[in-house]
Amino acid sequence: MAKQDQLLTYIGVFLRGLLMGAADIVPGVSGGTMAFITGIYDRLLAAIKSFDLALLRLLLRARFAAAWKHVDALFLVALLLGIATSMLSLARLVSWLLESHPVPLWAFFFGLILASALVLLKQVGQWTAQRIVALLLGISVALAIALSPAIGLGGGMTSVFFAGFIAICAMILPGISGSFILVLLGMYAPVLMALRSLDLLFILVFATGAASGLMCFSRLLHYLLEKFHSATMALLTGFLFGSLLVVWPWKRVESWIRASDGEMKPVQQFPVMPAEYLQISGENPQLLLCIAVALLGALAVWLIDRRWGESPAQQS
Repeated sequence: MAKQDQLLTYIGVFLRGLLMGAADIVPGVSGGTMAFITGIYDRLLAAIKSFDLALLRLLLRARFAAAWKHVDALFLVALLLGIATSMLSLARLVSWLLESHPVPLWAFFFGLILASALVLLKQVGQWTAQRIVALLLGISVALAIALSPAIGLGGGMTSVFFAGFIAICAMILPGISGSFILVLLGMYAPVLMALRSLDLLFILVFATGAASGLMCFSRLLHYLLEKFHSATMALLTGFLFGSLLVVWPWKRVESWIRASDGEMKPVQQFPVMPAEYLQISGENPQLLLCIAVALLGALAVWLIDRRWGESPAQQS
């Protein structure tokens, strides 16, 4: 029976990976958001943090079973398989939806993230002045990032390393998209071009920056969740509320960037009401459909919370 329970646990982790992979495909949506709302965020940070000197000592002593257990490898394997499966199977579907039906797709994510933020408020527990400040700080940071103009880091491998370091930090934060950060840093097109052309030096430097950022930032977040859990939960929930500006379905494009395929992609976008969207774009805002799919996203969060959600009493 224990083995069956363990199998069901890792099937659940795999399903969470599917959700994370689907979110990472969409620019502006973070896979960290899915980890956060499905209740595996703390465990994910702990697993990443476990790639440390203790692991190196276990490997040098050929204690491979202990090393496997030290990094919670079964959890990571199940999660990565889910992410990879989702990206490989859903990439074309999500890309098609972004091209053909972007407004309803954004409405779905808006409903999903709004409901997630509301559900996660209960994990903060009793509200204090410190936790309210943390919530408002999270909202402010996410809004500032969403409204920031694109900047150029310049050339050179130092910029590539820095871009990888910052983007991966954003990627594990709920509500903040790593791909969106790359756009703001002016590195989105260069990274895509390097991946397509297999520029190994560029990819190696970027991956080194990402690995460094992941090791450093995961430790900071894990420490904050251990020592200041409720305040950190309030901060992360604030990121979710602030990110609603990015996934608002109706937007006015202010600036564009040329992608590696030569197509122009929107960079800076500001939310507008459906009526103004109709005037600006001449396209149907599909208000009723958007409300319906937003409610569908909220329903998905409710089902996820009933299956995997935690109450404040379960929090450490």
